[in-house]
Amino acid sequence: MGNSFVADKEGSTIVNTKIIKAYPNPATSYIVFEFDKSVDRSYTIQIFAFYGKKMTEIHINESKININLDDSYMRGLYIYQLVDLSGKIVESGKFQVNK
Repeated sequence: MGNSFVADKEGSTIVNTKIIKAYPNPATSYIVFEFDKSVDRSYTIQIFAFYGKKMTEIHINESKININLDDSYMRGLYIYQLVDLSGKIVESGKFQVNK
């Protein structure tokens, strides 16, 4: 399982996550996101460096996405967010890059 959670309005954790796996973690040259088959194809996945810079934004078009981590991805912690059309964060998590 990926390192992710979604909280409802009362702050309790919801179990039905959309991102099934994010691997390898730590990553070196790529990271793969596997999504639940019920994930909305209008969602995007965004990756941010820990200090806030947006690194990547990709529209979800299949159940597995492989993202190449080019030279702009330095060693460190990164945050991913699954975002709907209105900009609401549906799910989030983190992964580490070791280069």
